[in-house]
Amino acid sequence: MNVYKTAKEDRVPWGQKAAYGAGQLTINLYPAALGVFMFYLIYGFKMDPALAGLVAALPKIFDALIDPVMGFITDNTRSRWGRRKPYILVGSMLTGIAFMVLWQLYPENSQSYNFIYFLSLSFVFFISFTIYSTPFIGLGYEMTPDYNERTRLMAAGQFLGQMAWMIAPWFWILIGNPELFFEESTEGVRVLSFWVGGFSIILGAFPALFCKEMVLPNAEDESKLSLKNMASNLKELWKAVVQTLTCKPFVKLCGSTFLIFNGFQTIAQFSYFIILYYLFEGSITAAGTWPPWFSTVNAGATAFLIIPIVTKISTKIGKKNAFIVSTWLSIIGYVLKWWCFNPSNPWLMFIPLPFISFGIGGLFTLMMSMTADVCDLDELNNGKRREGMFGAVYWLMVKIGNGLAFALSGVVLKMVGFNENASVQSAEALVNLRLADIIIPIVFALMAIVIMWKYSLTEEKAHDIRETLIARRGKVKHQGE
Repeated sequence: MNVYKTAKEDRVPWGQKAAYGAGQLTINLYPAALGVFMFYLIYGFKMDPALAGLVAALPKIFDALIDPVMGFITDNTRSRWGRRKPYILVGSMLTGIAFMVLWQLYPENSQSYNFIYFLSLSFVFFISFTIYSTPFIGLGYEMTPDYNERTRLMAAGQFLGQMAWMIAPWFWILIGNPELFFEESTEGVRVLSFWVGGFSIILGAFPALFCKEMVLPNAEDESKLSLKNMASNLKELWKAVVQTLTCKPFVKLCGSTFLIFNGFQTIAQFSYFIILYYLFEGSITAAGTWPPWFSTVNAGATAFLIIPIVTKISTKIGKKNAFIVSTWLSIIGYVLKWWCFNPSNPWLMFIPLPFISFGIGGLFTLMMSMTADVCDLDELNNGKRREGMFGAVYWLMVKIGNGLAFALSGVVLKMVGFNENASVQSAEALVNLRLADIIIPIVFALMAIVIMWKYSLTEEKAHDIRETLIARRGKVKHQGE
């Protein structure tokens, strides 16, 4: 395979990579914290499970739908500070403040009050999060025009992003153990929300302060955003969405991401149930800190082992082939779970984790880098830079998959015979649960491999596209150059 050497001017300095990684940590810390805090909405604040499911689902659906709108806005914004960085800076502050206020609930309030309060503030939070995350993702796509440097940048971002998944599992211990810091779990949620929000405001601002945007080569062709031009703006928005969804390489990326992530998320909570009910016979005391250690080691293996390996092999065999290899290795890990989840030796549960981690670690490192390549192809075909729109539609697929995964997870638990009211699960239910924990992600992974098998945007083709674009409009420049 012909590998092109990255030019010095195309390399992203380590300081900017670290700043971009701080942004990735921010956008991972919120969902990681929410995964813990939402449990206490029912357990601590005593909200009816049906209402809790509603306040979790409705804002997320709304969030997914407004992503393309924000993608269009950031792609077509003109300002002296750029088209991404103003939104990133303002969005980081709005999101952090909204997250803090969101969790200032009290169990003594009426259920209807807490429901309306939390639902209303959830919409504010997710709007703020979209204002931040969509321009941030678009910024990452445009920080370098080099095929392999894009992968290295995304690897740096994913590395720091995994820190959120190492930290968040320990919120369970901090919140749920009255002998440590908080007498009541509800107090722990309120206090930790300030720490999460404040920490994220600071880190979330780093990309706006230290990363450099692309200077648009054809800014005069961008749509002019205004209330006066709203009708034409809406037409341009629809046209942009259609163009994005008809880009075949991009559709393959979305499809494979949907499958891998959906398969992973569907069985994400199964590991906790298997550890609790199969390894420790339903004893929460005996399970102790094994579940958070399992999650932490998984994230640690992804950050320190898998992401560097995937980045290295992608420069040797190409991004598509690296994705296929990573996915096959994750399948090996899922198969190993059958033997390594062993009640006689719980330590064996950690053996499959490095293999399993290749699935998600390889997925987002490579897919975000490949989406950046697709943005060049789109400029070649349509004459515009639309990183914001591609990022928005890509994460729209991720969010839809996430929502479906939660729904599918509940259905599967019922089908395998899991009884949420029983302290000990039947032997048949545990066997079925363990099989589902292995088979579901394997089936989804195999389908993703089939989709990506004929992905056509290779390094050679990406290099040719870049040369054609340079001949058409000159080399890409970034702020300060």
